[in-house]
Amino acid sequence: MNGPSPSRLAIALCLALTALPAAAQEDPRHAEAKDLSAVIVRATPLPQTAEDLTRPVEILAGARLDEAKANSLGETVNRLPGVQSSYFGPGVGRPIIRGMDGARVQVLSDGLASGDVSTVSVDHAVSIEPFLANQIEVLKGPATLLYGSGAIGGAVNVVDGRIPERATDTPLEGRAELRAGSGNDERTGMLRLDGTSASGNVVFHVDALHRETGDYKIPGYAESAALREAEHEGEDDHAHEDEAYGTLPNSFVRTDSAALGVSWVGERGFLGVGASLFNTRYGVPGHAHEGEDDHDHGDDDEAHDEHGEEGGVHIGMDQRRYEVRGGLNGLGAFDTLRVKLARNEYTHTEYEGDAVGTVFDNTSTEARVELVHRDWAGWDGAFGLQASDRDFVAIGDEAFVPASTSRDIGAFWVGKRTFGSVDVELGARHDRNKVTVDAGEAIGPSRDFSATSLSAAALWHFGEDLHFSLGLDRAQRSPTAEELYSNGLHVATQSFEFGNPTLQRETANRAELGLHWHHGPLKFGASLYRVDYDDFVYLADTGIEDGGTPARVWNQGDARFTGAEADLQWTFLDNDSGQWSLRTFGDVVRGRLAGSGTREVAFSVPHGDHTHDYTADIALAGNLPRIAPWRVGTELRWQGEHWRAGVGAVRYARQDRVAEFETDTAGYTLVNAHVAWHLDTAGGNAWELFVDGSNLLDEEARPHTSFLKDLAPLPGRSVSAGVRLFF
Repeated sequence: MNGPSPSRLAIALCLALTALPAAAQEDPRHAEAKDLSAVIVRATPLPQTAEDLTRPVEILAGARLDEAKANSLGETVNRLPGVQSSYFGPGVGRPIIRGMDGARVQVLSDGLASGDVSTVSVDHAVSIEPFLANQIEVLKGPATLLYGSGAIGGAVNVVDGRIPERATDTPLEGRAELRAGSGNDERTGMLRLDGTSASGNVVFHVDALHRETGDYKIPGYAESAALREAEHEGEDDHAHEDEAYGTLPNSFVRTDSAALGVSWVGERGFLGVGASLFNTRYGVPGHAHEGEDDHDHGDDDEAHDEHGEEGGVHIGMDQRRYEVRGGLNGLGAFDTLRVKLARNEYTHTEYEGDAVGTVFDNTSTEARVELVHRDWAGWDGAFGLQASDRDFVAIGDEAFVPASTSRDIGAFWVGKRTFGSVDVELGARHDRNKVTVDAGEAIGPSRDFSATSLSAAALWHFGEDLHFSLGLDRAQRSPTAEELYSNGLHVATQSFEFGNPTLQRETANRAELGLHWHHGPLKFGASLYRVDYDDFVYLADTGIEDGGTPARVWNQGDARFTGAEADLQWTFLDNDSGQWSLRTFGDVVRGRLAGSGTREVAFSVPHGDHTHDYTADIALAGNLPRIAPWRVGTELRWQGEHWRAGVGAVRYARQDRVAEFETDTAGYTLVNAHVAWHLDTAGGNAWELFVDGSNLLDEEARPHTSFLKDLAPLPGRSVSAGVRLFF
């Protein structure tokens, strides 16, 4: 990879240095978070901390977030209990919550959908930049009450503050960061500024980020041993000489993100507007060999086009987002009114070499109103109304999803009340969803769905140190346009994908028991859950290949998910040497079809002016595909007056509980470490120098959740270093 543009990477730091106010204070959003369970969760309309919530939630903020930030949102939250990530190269990683991914996990930008189409295909990136986040919240379990059908498996809310809701503590504050990485020649620069006018009423926000990485280093061959053996069976020892080794071809990433927001803030509320962009270009690793992509990546588009010219696939994605947000406090019987509106204009272009393969255009609009009421018969609660509209078009010979329009509207209420030592939370929501297919491309009828979700949860306080929780949910999800109408070759997954226009809504019934105990230096949390699905929608492998390309169909059947999580934190020493703490966590999930027998499906693979017709029997019992294996991790942390450091390891087990036609995945251990030096200056600013190491054992790691597990391992050993400035 050619070196990044030095001027672009230096702009962030130079602007920050020239804009420092004389009396600035350290940005409170980046102070070390001593207890993340005490952070207010913004994903819920009722202001509560993570510890007060009756439903399970994980939070990243402060230094913990700085240490976890990665190229993708999924990789950033990957080490939280119960949360893993999809993987389609370093440019794509979507959160997986308790085995749920795709259209079952809603990704939010401060309470509104991200507006991308990352649920359409596993090669589509999430259009949210984690490096610019103030706080990331993961709601585990159904979040349908708050965010509708697409959150039946949970939600990830990224709080970025791009539209200010209050005046800043000082006239100008912010942060900047520069970093470089060894394993992929990473160069990243980031700047964030927040300020308030002299009157105190006009508040603004500006942020910008630029990232460039080259093809990343891997500890061995790009293709797995099993795949190489199958491809070269019967050949001589020289058959492997041209295979990619040591570096994964076509794994580059380039990302630009920026935003501007302005608000008027008064005593009783605020009104703000904002605009942002997210542009990224990334390679999709695959069957590439050395010599085909053995050159650097330049800064211009032509260089990236050349990169994929020999058959590599790369993607260019651009999103423009426009938002209006407002809030009003003190409305008689109501505490607050919050209104949010966002419009997204999104384009995703897949290049095959230097030729445009498929273009996905997605225009979406979402509106949300939340009205928090005061004590009504002992209940504090909130009413909400949410509506969204999505126009989706795919253009190209390999557009496997037809054009469609999706319109959703939902109304909800959530409330909480305390009965002695028990906190009770109830909620209900009803949604109407309509999917209309372009008449010229329709392969099935347009569909209307209704979905009703109910929830009840209780939190028992057995003293200040011990809490028990019980959660019961009935959540429903409507099928998406992709699940209903996919029909053709899906280049990203190297498979034919066929939808089912007769799919029905799915219903999940969840029960969960939780425990939270903290006493002095010890803190322990655990949960045990079970989710029974009626008419679970999943992508099933048929076992049929057409011209060597496998065929998969969207199928439906009853399913059961069971799992457990535990997290132990122990501060075992706190003296003049600093604070020493040990954290251990583990999680496991099992996903199985709970039916019996088989279902016959029929599909046709197009070949020019004719088709190949097939039928297949899909099993209605057995393991579900791409379920993450169990894992256990531990981390030792130390923090002194100016220094902090940590080292940790996560063991991912072998996954041999696989679906029909799915292969086992070997286990692996990832070792990571970090060290940082922090200095507060006399002027109230703060500097931080840091070094982070990942996969320090240089182990070959292939996530079972990845469609590319046999083609693209995770990056090998890498060290990143940089500087942060808070002011």
